[in-house]
Amino acid sequence: MKRAAAKHLIERYYHQLTEGCGNESCSNSWCASSVGFNRMDNNAAAVKALELYKVNAKLCDPHPSKKGTASAYLESGAHSNSACSNRKMNHKDVHSVRDNFKDVNYLTEEKVYEILDICGEKEDYSPLIRVIGRVFSSAEGLVQSFRRSKPHTKEELKSLQGKDEDKDEDEKEAAACSATAMEDDSPASSSSSRLGEGSSGENDVQKLAPDEVSVDIEAVRRVYGRLLSNEKIEAAFLNALVYLSPNVECDLTYHNVYSRDPNYLNLFVIVMENSNLHSPEYLEIALPQFCKAMSKLPLAAQAKLARLWSHYSAEQIRRMLETFQQLITYKVISNEFNSRNLVNDDDAVVAATKCLKIVYYANVLGGDLDMEHNEEEDEEPIPESSELTLQELLGEERRNKKGPRVDPLETELGIRTNDCRRPLIPFEEFVNEPLNEVLEMDKDYTFFKVETENKFSFMTCPFILNAVTKNLGLYYDNRIRMYSERRITVLYSLVQGQQLNPYLRLKVRRDHIIDDALVRLEMIAMENPADLKKQLYVEFEGEQGVDEGGVSKEFFQLVVEEIFNPDIGMFTYDERTKLFWFNPSSFENEGQYTLIGIVLGLAIYNNCILDVHFPMVVYRKLMGKKGTFRDLADANPVLYQSLKELLEYEGSVEEDMMITFQISQTDLFGNPLMYDLRENGDKIPVTNENRKDFVAQYAEYMLNKSVEKQFKAFRRGFHMVTNESPLKYLFRPEEIELLICGSRNLDFLALEETTEYDGGYNRDSRIIKEFWETLHSFGEEQKRLFLQFTTGTDRAPVGGLGKLKMIIAKNGPDTDRLPTSHTCFNVLLLPEYSSKEKLRERLLKAITYAKGFGML
Repeated sequence: MKRAAAKHLIERYYHQLTEGCGNESCSNSWCASSVGFNRMDNNAAAVKALELYKVNAKLCDPHPSKKGTASAYLESGAHSNSACSNRKMNHKDVHSVRDNFKDVNYLTEEKVYEILDICGEKEDYSPLIRVIGRVFSSAEGLVQSFRRSKPHTKEELKSLQGKDEDKDEDEKEAAACSATAMEDDSPASSSSSRLGEGSSGENDVQKLAPDEVSVDIEAVRRVYGRLLSNEKIEAAFLNALVYLSPNVECDLTYHNVYSRDPNYLNLFVIVMENSNLHSPEYLEIALPQFCKAMSKLPLAAQAKLARLWSHYSAEQIRRMLETFQQLITYKVISNEFNSRNLVNDDDAVVAATKCLKIVYYANVLGGDLDMEHNEEEDEEPIPESSELTLQELLGEERRNKKGPRVDPLETELGIRTNDCRRPLIPFEEFVNEPLNEVLEMDKDYTFFKVETENKFSFMTCPFILNAVTKNLGLYYDNRIRMYSERRITVLYSLVQGQQLNPYLRLKVRRDHIIDDALVRLEMIAMENPADLKKQLYVEFEGEQGVDEGGVSKEFFQLVVEEIFNPDIGMFTYDERTKLFWFNPSSFENEGQYTLIGIVLGLAIYNNCILDVHFPMVVYRKLMGKKGTFRDLADANPVLYQSLKELLEYEGSVEEDMMITFQISQTDLFGNPLMYDLRENGDKIPVTNENRKDFVAQYAEYMLNKSVEKQFKAFRRGFHMVTNESPLKYLFRPEEIELLICGSRNLDFLALEETTEYDGGYNRDSRIIKEFWETLHSFGEEQKRLFLQFTTGTDRAPVGGLGKLKMIIAKNGPDTDRLPTSHTCFNVLLLPEYSSKEKLRERLLKAITYAKGFGML
C-alpha cells in the first residue's frame, strides 16, 4: 500500500510539472501553471517529480478550469456502466469513463483499441496516457499484459519473422485471443504474478517450449504501431520506462523473481518491441536504466530471450542491435574516457554490451547453423610441463589448465559461434569502433584474467571488439605467459641448479634451416613442451644480428618458403586458387606436420606474420569444425562447381552421367588411386535419390578423411603452443587467417600518415617528401620488397599499414652508403641524399639485394 501511495504522489508531481494545476494565478514555483515556470522535457520532469516527492514539496489541488487533466490525479468519481455505448458523451460521462479505467491493471489488444476509440472521439488522450503510464510502469501489470491464450504454433513462430499479412484480419483475430486471455486472467492472478503464486503463470510455463513466451508478440507490435504515432502517447511509454526499470532491476537482483515466475520475461519482450527505443529521448535516462535491469537477468532467462529472438527477421534483429549500439556510441562520445576514467566503469556501456550479447547469440541461432560436423578431440592430451609441480609448490598454479574459457551463455545455449556458417546479420555489424578507440586494452586484459565481479572486461564480449583490439589482448596474454615461463625457469635454476635458459633459443644455418630448426623443435616438443611458450630467440650461424624480433621474422619467412616448396611434397599447390593443401600421399611422417603446426603456433605466439596461403577450411578445422561441401568453394572451386551441377541436374543422373560411389585421385607421380565412398562403391550407381549423399561423402573424403593423419598432427603441433591461449575464445576462423597472414591490402598512404621521424627529420623535410614520392611511384612488388627490408615481412599487420609504427631516422649527410634498417623496431636509417634520383637508386639497390644481418 505504501508503494502504491508513493507512486500515486509521484504521478501527481509529474502531472503538476508537465500540465500544471490549471490555476492561472498559481504561486507554486513547481507547478507548470505558475507565472515564470521554466518548461522541462518529460525526462527532466520525471526525475524532478522523484526529487519533489523525497522532500515532500508543495502539491497543488487541481483547479476546476483544468478539465482535461484534473482527473489525472483525482481518486474519486462516479462510475457509469453505459459510458462505452453513448458516442455523444457529456462532461460527467467523460469522468465516469475515465474512472472506469482505473481498474485496468493490465492490457490486452482489445482493451487498448477500446480506450483509444473513446479518447479519439473526444480528442482527449489523457485516459489512455494514464492507463499506459500505470501498466507500463508496473512490472506486475506488464507481465500480465498481452497474454496469448495458447502457445505459438510453428506457423506463428515463422510469422514473427515479419511477413506482412492482412492487417485487419490480424487485428480481429488477435483481439479475440486477447479477450479470451483477459477472461482467463483474474485480478488475483494479476496481483500474485510478481511472487510467482498465480497458478496461471505456472501452467503457462509447463506448456511453453524453450523458445516461447506467453506474450502475444504480434499483438504487441500492432499496438505499438497504432500508438507510437501519437507524440503524447509516446511520451507515456518513455516516462513509464523510467519508473519501471529501477524496480525491475531490484526485483532481479534481490528477489530472484524470474525463478519463481518465468513469465517475468514478458516485460522485456514487450519493452524491446518498442521501435522508438533508439530515439534520442530514450538515450539519456530510460534506455540506460532498462539495460541495467536487463543485464541482471539470470543465465536461463538470457538464453530463453536469445532463442525467442532467433525466430525474428534480420530487420528486427538489426533494430535491437542498433538500439544497443547507439546507446554505447552515445555514451562513449559524450564522455571523455581515458586510463583514469575507464569505459569499463560506465554502467550504461557495460549493461548495453551485456544486452547486445543476447542479441548476438540470437543472431547466431537464427543463422545457418552446422552443429554436426565437428572435429574429434586429440586422442592424446597435450603433454603438460613437468614444471607444474614446482609451480604448485610456489603457489603459481596455472590458470586454464583445461584450455581456454567458454562463454557461459554459449554453454547454456549449446552452440558455438563457429557453428554458424552465415548469421542473420554480418558479425562485423556488432563491432563498435568508438568503443574500441577508447578501450584501455591493458586494463581490460587485467580484468579479463582476474575475473572479478565488480570489474567488467570487454574481452568477455569479443564480438564487439575489432581484430586489432583483440590482437592487442592476445599480445598481452602471450607476453605475460612468456614472462611467467621466464620466471619459472629462473626459480628452477635456483632450486635444482639447472642451467639458466629463459628463452626458446634456435641456432640455425641459412642453408640448412629446415633440418636445424625442426630437429631442435622436435627435441623440445618431446622433452618439455612448456619451453615452446618461452620467448623465441633466433640466431643465424655466422651472422651478428641480435634478435629483438626482426631476426625471428626472417626465420619464419625462410622456414615457410622451404616447407611449402612443392618439391618437398608435404603440401600440394593449386595454380588456379594460389592455395596450398595437405598432400594425402606425402612420404613425410606425422612428426613433420606436427612441427609445421608448432611453427604456425609460434608465429602467432611471437606476433610474427607468415606468408602462408591456406583455404579458409584449414582455419575452420583448427577451430574444431570439419570441412563440408560448401568449403570446397574456395578449397577446390572446380570440384565444387562440378558437384553443384550434379545436384542441380534435372535429367537422370544414373543414365546420363554413369558415375558410381568410387572416386579416383592421383598421387605424386601421377598414378591413379581409387577410393570407395561406400563399401563396394564401384557397384553403387549415383542416382537422383542418393546424389546428395554422394556429394557429402565426396567432400568428407577430400577435406577430412584423405588428410586425417596429416591434419591431426598439424593441429596437435599448433595446440602445443596455443592450447592455453584465449585464441579460440576471441577469434573467428577468418580472423585467425588475418592474425597469421596479415592484411593483403597495402595502403602506403595510411603508412605515411602514421610514420614518425627522428634524428633531425620531420614531415616537411625535403628528403622525406622526396622519399614518399619515390615510394608511392614504386610498383606492387617493389613496395613489398620495401616492407620486407624495413619490417622483416612483406605483409601488413592486422588493421593494415596504418597500424604499423614505422620510424625514419637520419643517418648522416649525403653519402654513397645504402639505407639500412632495424627490422626489430621497424626503423629505416636514411642518409640525407643530395637528389631524388640518388635516393631512388640507393633505395632500390638496398631493398633488392637485402639478405642477412650484420652489425653497423
